[in-house]
Amino acid sequence: MASRRAADALIASGAVRVNGRRPPESGMLVEPAGDRVTVDGEPVRPPDEHRYLALHKPPGVLVTASDPRGRTTVFDLLPADSGRLFAVGRLDWATSGLLLLTDDGDLANRLAHPRYKVAKEYVALVTGVPGDRDLRVLRQGVELDDGPTQPAQAELLGLEGGRARLRVVIREGRNRQVRRMLEAVGHPVQALSRTAFGPIRLGRLRPGGWRRLRPPEVDALRAAAGLTGAPPSAGAETEGGAAPTGSRAVTGQRP
Repeated sequence: MASRRAADALIASGAVRVNGRRPPESGMLVEPAGDRVTVDGEPVRPPDEHRYLALHKPPGVLVTASDPRGRTTVFDLLPADSGRLFAVGRLDWATSGLLLLTDDGDLANRLAHPRYKVAKEYVALVTGVPGDRDLRVLRQGVELDDGPTQPAQAELLGLEGGRARLRVVIREGRNRQVRRMLEAVGHPVQALSRTAFGPIRLGRLRPGGWRRLRPPEVDALRAAAGLTGAPPSAGAETEGGAAPTGSRAVTGQRP
């Protein structure tokens, strides 16, 4: 219906009402099945189908809905009429690569939750050349300050003048996990890119570019997360957990 900034402006103008009342400018959660949202007196209804996007996040772009310092976010790379989407997991400021965006809370919750062990593949350029022992530690589990990691896949892809390029596949989603794993074995990351999330690959998508996932890709993602059958409508209630159960239709910020 509107971009995040335009939605915030609508709220501030008083045009938006939730069950006949003006919402706070900080936003509020609404339940599509029970709450009545209007803009200038006209009812707003959720879309009938979920949306699934793949985006190539460039380094130096934030994975957040808005930044008080005015820095570029991944949502600034999308068209103004993209509506409300949220990122599946995060990539830190310096990391590039594949980021999935959707309004399907159930799927997003499962993809991000370590219980479902959905694989995430990274290619890292590191200082020095990891030896067999380093690779073995990565594969068996690295002791970090928040506990040992689960076994990962790790393989040497090539050498670049005293540096090495590695492929690392993890099935967790801790904060800066791949960077911390590689630093723990003595090979700090110089550049890092996520090249796959479950069955979805980055491919030739240009930095800053995005595309809609094809139905077979959505089916493969759902299967990887242990879901079967067609996805629910965008207004349906989602499974509990980290994913939101309502739509933040009255603010552009993520919950």
